[in-house]
Amino acid sequence: MSSDLSYTALSAPWWPFVFILLAGWLPTDVWRWLGVLSSGRIDETSPFIVAARAIATGLVAAVIARLVLYPGGSLAGIPDWIRIAALAGGFLAYLWLGRQTLIAIVVAEIILLGVPWMLGIL
Repeated sequence: MSSDLSYTALSAPWWPFVFILLAGWLPTDVWRWLGVLSSGRIDETSPFIVAARAIATGLVAAVIARLVLYPGGSLAGIPDWIRIAALAGGFLAYLWLGRQTLIAIVVAEIILLGVPWMLGIL
């Protein structure tokens, strides 16, 4: 008599999704919920939180710099000066237009896509 849990049952098309759920989402989600539950007791001005915020900001800046200076895929087809101009334009729009993130993103995207389109690159 064969067992119910055979090789064919484990190689079913839904098995990778179960693995992603158990190995990827669940452990991450536990830490998120613990952070939410403990966030009410954390002082935002504590040195630990200030350091954590500085590290997180530095990591985001590094990822953005890598995407602008060493892009992959279709972004690599856009010249460096256009990518840098889009970054600078988005940052200036953020500062001048009331620190509105969405507006800054739209301005950067207009530069990033509009200039190559006008030059015939895209």
